[in-house]
Amino acid sequence: MSTDKNRATAAAILPLVGGPDNILSIAHCMTRLRITLRDRTLVQDEALKALPAVMGVVEDDTYQIVLGPGTVARVTPEFEALVAEGRSAAAATAPAAPAPAGTGAGHSAGHSADELAAQGAAIKNAQKAKNSTPFKLFLRRIANIFVPLIPALIGCGIIAGLNGFLTNMGWVPAVVPALAAMASGFMSLIAVFVGYNTAKEFGGTAILGGAVAAIIVFPGVAKIDAFGQQLSPGQGGVLGALAAALLAVQVEKWCRKWVPEALDVLVTPTLTVLISGLVTIFGLMFVAGEVSSAIGSFATWLLATGGAFAGLVLGGLFLPLVMLGLHQALIPIHTTLIEQTGYTVLLPILAMAGAGQVGAAIAVYYKLPRNRSIRATIKSALPAGFLGVGEPLIYGVSLPLGRPFITACVGGAAGGAFVGLFNQLGTAFGSTAIGPSGWALFPLLDGKSGMGMTIAIYAGGLAVGYLVGFAATYFFGFTRLLCTSLNREEGDEELTAESTAATPSTASPVTEEVAVPVR
Repeated sequence: MSTDKNRATAAAILPLVGGPDNILSIAHCMTRLRITLRDRTLVQDEALKALPAVMGVVEDDTYQIVLGPGTVARVTPEFEALVAEGRSAAAATAPAAPAPAGTGAGHSAGHSADELAAQGAAIKNAQKAKNSTPFKLFLRRIANIFVPLIPALIGCGIIAGLNGFLTNMGWVPAVVPALAAMASGFMSLIAVFVGYNTAKEFGGTAILGGAVAAIIVFPGVAKIDAFGQQLSPGQGGVLGALAAALLAVQVEKWCRKWVPEALDVLVTPTLTVLISGLVTIFGLMFVAGEVSSAIGSFATWLLATGGAFAGLVLGGLFLPLVMLGLHQALIPIHTTLIEQTGYTVLLPILAMAGAGQVGAAIAVYYKLPRNRSIRATIKSALPAGFLGVGEPLIYGVSLPLGRPFITACVGGAAGGAFVGLFNQLGTAFGSTAIGPSGWALFPLLDGKSGMGMTIAIYAGGLAVGYLVGFAATYFFGFTRLLCTSLNREEGDEELTAESTAATPSTASPVTEEVAVPVR
């Protein structure tokens, strides 16, 4: 997408979210533009979903517009620039009133796809209300710490894979050390970035969080004897950095409350680093190190002894985690595994959930040949689905339909069991970075059985996920009445009325809602 197109996309989005004055904050993750809104009622959801570049919208603690990997990183700066320009212009002229909801392009889109998307959003809102527990909100904040690190993890992971390939082939040996430095530099200091982001996320001074976390990777800690334990640089890893920075935030807040303002600039940072640093050196590094080792040992043991069953469970349950928005809370575990072994064995298994979702969506496409609206939604979302971006298909297709979401989970479970089985048989492999999934994960795969075998098993798992997700959805994803209700052409009012009247009152809430008149 060219710069002009990125700016055009940003310009199309901005008025539909209420204009510059309605934007409180802007951020983005791998696939979504995340906006904090002043007034939610000014957002035109349907018009947003109708934009060609928008794959879907998700409501959480922020309003999230799914644009896809790569695109979102280009559109976000343009969006930020437009917001800044709009605010400057507003100082001289009165802002234009937002267009009334319901007059956007979204009404030109097919009603059935719109209704499915609306139901997906409604389900999401209901789940959001249920999931606003302190524990789950805490997990989301933890995810917010690691999400900004993903681009660096991807870049370094791909360079590490390239370096490994060149090393194995014996090519350009003079370049190999340089690539190794590029691949390892970030990982050697990742604890510092985690500490920085942790303090920032939890309301502390970011640099103080980074300073405390830097203790963990400082080579000089090898000279410290903590209660008879010789420390090692990096001991505790990202978990230790996370705990150290959380402690630093609490110490800093305590100091801000009690230290006189005249002394604050000197005393608060000193006490924050001193107290948090001592606790980190003489406690947190050891505890976090033990926890990190336990995570690595458990993951290895789990896949080595019960790989197929573990893959079945992990692959089958991952879509619900994505639906709940809690999948990013697994990032610290992935990062810990990458720190210990060079790759995370869990990610290729969890990626199978996306394969099941894609297979289910294709089955819906063929099951509803006369519903052009839903088929158009699937066609637009499938490319992103193949690349591991599943939200458009989840919230736009499978989740509102009910059963296809379950059968997609079945496909993910089958693909996960396939990959897990080979782990159990001794062919362990993983991803050197986190973030990508689906086909986008291929460049990040690494294992001890050779790249050819690793790629073959992962591709086989994807194929199993596609096929099982497709078959389960095609044969069990619809009741006959629901299929009849949805499978009609635009303007077929008579069939709509008959199908609606024939909808059984005992249908599940989700299914029953989908069976209302659609075109």
